[in-house]
Amino acid sequence: MVKLNRIYTKTGDTGTTGLGNGQRVAKDDARVTAYGTVDEANAALGLCVTIAAQAAPGSLAARLADMLRLVQHDLFDAGADLCCPIEKGEKAGEKLRVQPEQTKKIEDAIDCYNADLRPLNSFVLPGGSPLAASLHLARTILRRAERCVVTLHAQEPARTNPESIKYLNRLSDLLFVLSRVAN
Repeated sequence: MVKLNRIYTKTGDTGTTGLGNGQRVAKDDARVTAYGTVDEANAALGLCVTIAAQAAPGSLAARLADMLRLVQHDLFDAGADLCCPIEKGEKAGEKLRVQPEQTKKIEDAIDCYNADLRPLNSFVLPGGSPLAASLHLARTILRRAERCVVTLHAQEPARTNPESIKYLNRLSDLLFVLSRVAN
């Protein structure tokens, strides 16, 4: 468990920050931008959870809140993965990395929730219910996070887990489906 006694350290006052491996980089480094945008997406998911959790226990929205809380934990793991560059000689399981099983879990949820939706024959405007609108917002932030990770992977392919790109891609797809479900 992480224990934070002090919130400010002043170590970032010069425009740098520490990665999970202790390396100091500029706050606008592609890696920091990637995991920072994943963190932003997770905060947007927190809004979705807050809205969905206001529904009656056992309702579809309440079940979505439960599922999205689990997704938030996986998304936190994705941020941790991105915060720690893959090191040469790193052994499997040594660091927290997004796993194919996590992506598969998202795919299964997409299939489950999409099964009862009518096929689309036009674009969907973001909006509708407050839950749907917040899911669209989280989805677009996730798309930006995905683009940031693609940029990072292009710059540091050996030090970036490609599964994180797949996971973020599927998760934004899931949020699109869930926004339709919410409406």
